[in-house]
Amino acid sequence: MAMKVGVIGLGSMGMGAALSLLRAGHDVTGCDMRQAARDEFAAAGGAAAARAADLPEDTEAVVVLVVNAAQTEAALFGEGGAARRLKPGAVIVSSATMAPDAARALSAEAEGRGFLYLDAPVSGGAVKARAGEMTVMGAGSDAAFSAAQPVLDAIATRVWRLGSEIGIGATVKVVHQLLAGVHIAVAAEAMALGIRAGADPRALYDVVTSAAGNSWMFENRMARVLEGDDAPRSAVDIFVKDLGLVTEMARGLDFPVPLASQAQQLFTAARAMGQGGKDDGFVIRVWQAMTGIKLPGDA
Repeated sequence: MAMKVGVIGLGSMGMGAALSLLRAGHDVTGCDMRQAARDEFAAAGGAAAARAADLPEDTEAVVVLVVNAAQTEAALFGEGGAARRLKPGAVIVSSATMAPDAARALSAEAEGRGFLYLDAPVSGGAVKARAGEMTVMGAGSDAAFSAAQPVLDAIATRVWRLGSEIGIGATVKVVHQLLAGVHIAVAAEAMALGIRAGADPRALYDVVTSAAGNSWMFENRMARVLEGDDAPRSAVDIFVKDLGLVTEMARGLDFPVPLASQAQQLFTAARAMGQGGKDDGFVIRVWQAMTGIKLPGDA
């Protein structure tokens, strides 16, 4: 069933979701402040708007793929938000990484205005987003899942229904980000150590990716390091934020997370070096700054 859908945030994941929805036959409007993002989506055949408040009237579903809870709240309920353009009973698919309490607060606001709400963080990266193959960590009512089903079918190949309690989707995503952030940091540490010790970076990469020490993050992020490709599919700044959510959630539970905390400090160090907007695998530049190693992509 074709739907009138808005996608707020045409970044690496949001653009992929918007294009996947368009490809599935939905009437899609993509919203982003950046002209270049709007132009890219318009060139693919979609409608584009600078503000969420400019979505078509009676939009039936909106996917929010911005950076955090504050941006989600502004995009939905702020002065330039989408709420006034949504059809009564429309479903909000809230996919930014945020704290569980923030997800619950947004859900309460949405439901108070007569909308359905899915706490639905996503994973998969830009490539899977563009292929419509993301993983959704969803929580919400049966009615919300039913209303969002055509959207979910277009953007994801795996939709986890984690229950009706809003916040559990956000919780699972925060735990996932603990693993993702630590994996990236340790991948960079291992590659940097190998370079410092005189191993050929390409050979090291080939050995690790064929052996038990491999991880998806090592294989994906260190491939970019080998090429010197620091264009941000997911930026250092994202893991400064997301690992902050990990430590915040853990602190509220009196739960120690020493590995996540150390990884967050490494991403924070990269940000302090001016690398916050670079691809997150280039947290390796922290070790470069400390030890003077030459990275494979250095001129």
